[in-house]
Amino acid sequence: MTRPRIALLDPSTNSDTRRNFRRELDADLAEFAARDGVPDTFAFDGAVVPGSRASVYWDEPWIDPLVEWVGTAVERDIPVLGVCFGHQVLAAALGGTVEDMGSYEIGYRDVEVDDDPLFAGVESPATVFTTHSDTVTELPSEAEQIAENDYGVHGFRVGNAVGVQFHPEYDPATAREVASGKDLPDERIDRVLDGITETNYAAACEAKTLFANFTESVREVRDGGGTAARPGEAADD
Repeated sequence: MTRPRIALLDPSTNSDTRRNFRRELDADLAEFAARDGVPDTFAFDGAVVPGSRASVYWDEPWIDPLVEWVGTAVERDIPVLGVCFGHQVLAAALGGTVEDMGSYEIGYRDVEVDDDPLFAGVESPATVFTTHSDTVTELPSEAEQIAENDYGVHGFRVGNAVGVQFHPEYDPATAREVASGKDLPDERIDRVLDGITETNYAAACEAKTLFANFTESVREVRDGGGTAARPGEAADD
């Protein structure tokens, strides 16, 4: 079985981003710096959009083309995974609304996850690392919410496209680097850093299962032309 070819549209300026996704995705990655432009093709089995310090509603010249590319990919039934900023890009591309929360969620947190193929093998609540001040306040009209906590939407699905607000790809080094760079009170940063422990990271590793689930759905769509099945259901022939 050949590995799927997945476009990684990296909107970040963090050198850890691609390293983390290379480690987690069992696929051949075609990597693009989204700030320099989007691919001129959709000849991929799937696509992933990681996180960024940007907000999807900023007036930056690279954001609208990324949102448009993602929307077209979904229209073409290409499986898409959005993570954090990518989750918000996916929501915006499909008609949802993203806004500033007026607060900041950061650190290892519990998130309730639904019985969705993306979370097969992940118990609810799941321990995950979060860092965001924007949130999806209105889901796309066809979206099904699949994860949430007290800060709001943490996951949704539209067909073969899925988004998660949290960061399943983070390792402890990335979590420490990101947390240390936030413009938040020192006391809060210290609490977050104190929470980046081997125990919390081990618990959060269960959520990494979603990468294998996503790449499996990419293979199913590539090989069968169908939509990823829910647990206990057969995939389309």
